[in-house]
Parts: sequence; C-alpha cells; structure tokens
Amino acid sequence: MELRQIQYFLEVAKREHVTEAAHELHVAQSAISRQIANLESELGVQLFVREGRNVRLTPVARIFMEHVQVAMAEIDKAKQEVYEFLNPETGTIRIGFPNSLAAKTLPTVISAFRNEHPSIGFQLRQGSVKDLTDAVVKGEIDLAFVSPVPTARTEIKGNILFTEKMMGLLPRSHELAEEPAIRLGQLKNDQFVIFRPGYSLRNLVVNACQQVGFKPRVAFEGEDVDTIKGLVSAGLGVSLLPEITLVDNIPPEAVKKEILEPNVTRSVGIIIPTNRELAPTEKKFFEFLKNFYEVLNRFGQ
Repeated sequence: MELRQIQYFLEVAKREHVTEAAHELHVAQSAISRQIANLESELGVQLFVREGRNVRLTPVARIFMEHVQVAMAEIDKAKQEVYEFLNPETGTIRIGFPNSLAAKTLPTVISAFRNEHPSIGFQLRQGSVKDLTDAVVKGEIDLAFVSPVPTARTEIKGNILFTEKMMGLLPRSHELAEEPAIRLGQLKNDQFVIFRPGYSLRNLVVNACQQVGFKPRVAFEGEDVDTIKGLVSAGLGVSLLPEITLVDNIPPEAVKKEILEPNVTRSVGIIIPTNRELAPTEKKFFEFLKNFYEVLNRFGQ
C-alpha cells in the first residue's frame, strides 16, 4: 500500500468523482483509476460503486476511510513537527474555540502571543465542546479552548485558565430592567433564548434554572452569541450569557444584570492530547496561555 494510493483514494472519496479528483490533484484520470484498482486488489475489496459519472463509497470503504484519515493526519502532523523542530518560531498552530470566546478571549491571547512570536501563524476552528474535543483527539487540531474542561476522556488533558460569572441579559422593556441585580428565580415565567442542544452553555443555563426550582421555557435556540443577543434585544426572551461576551457589545435595547442567586459561573480552559506530544510551536503557545492567565488571575483580570 502506497501513500499515493491513499491520497488518490481520499480525494475521490471526498469529491465522489474521479475526473474532479484528477483535476484537483493535477494527474491523469487514468493514473487515479489505476492506483485505486491496485489498492482494491491489495485489500481484496471493492471501494467504489459507479453511479453514472459519479462514484459512491462502498460500506467497507467508509470503514477504511475512517482509519486512513487518521493515518494521514498523523503523517501530516509528523511533517509539521519535523519542520517546527527545525523552525520553532515559524510554525502554524491549529486551535479550536467555542463561539462564546470568539469576540474577546481569542483575539486577546493571540494578539499578545504574536507580540512575542510574530512569525507563528494560526489556523482557527470553531465548534461545540464535543466537536473540538473530538478534533483534538483525532489530530485535526492541536489544542482547543473549551468550557467546561471535559474530565471523562483519557485521550485529552486540560488546564482551567479562568472562571467567569454568567450574567442575565434582559430586554430593556423588561419589568426588571431597572433593578441593579436579580435572582434567577425571578425569571421563571419568562421565555428563554439559549444555545441549542449539544452546547455546554445550554446545559449550564438549564441546570441553573432547575437549581432554583423551575425548567426554562425555551422560545428560541441558537449557536451564536450575537444572534442570542439580537433576539433578546428584540424582546423575544431573556438569556444567560458569559460575562466576557457582554463586556463591550451589548445591544442598545438590552441590559445585562448580575445574578445574585444562584451563583452561576463557568470555567474556561485549554485541552491538549495525551496520545501525542505537542510540537515545539504548540508547546510555546500552551505555556504562554498558562502564564498569561496566571498573571491575569493573580491581579483579578
């Protein structure tokens, strides 16, 4: 089995079209067909079924693809680590982050890091905690900001960087809009605008409401902080959002409120894989993050 055969197989599987794969790889279509035929002969199985001008993966080919994608990610990672070992100040860090950290946390830490290491680049990926954790485990990204830090998976380890309050966000027309602070139980009759299932911030809000004796009535679900802010601003419900998302950009028709009871907080951390070593460039960033937030936490951020 040759590396070239695997590359051809993955490109055809991605596009489900031999001609398009050949065009993308800048090789003759016959060369791709021949290499895939050799791969099928070596494996003893059929990998593709023709459907007109297109091709479709067979069930066994999907199993094969899952494994070779991991293998190719490891090969790419090995190349990157060799390069970064020789050039630790010019590598690229692949980092994941949730939407709630996109506006302030991520730009702040990357900017501070680039001040010290201007030639190191970043590839960014946004997603839910589960998506980002899976991506770190599979080697699709190097490390990820998450909230909360998963504790049940042995393939990763995490460091909590900081803890922040969850704040209430109410329409300016709300009866509690003029109150200096509120209790969460005061919102039990309101409709809520929260993240959709699969996002940790949704679980945090639901659990906090249940802690004070009610289940939130969900009017709208989203996966973007700005969308949730906009819906609240339009008077379509109330929400709870991390304090860091409400530092600057609060819609004019919404108000943020401190929650006195219960004390709702979330922890934010960084996760790295346990099944492989970080490359030198990634280690620089990981150590930078720990030191950066150690200093911020010491002085109260």
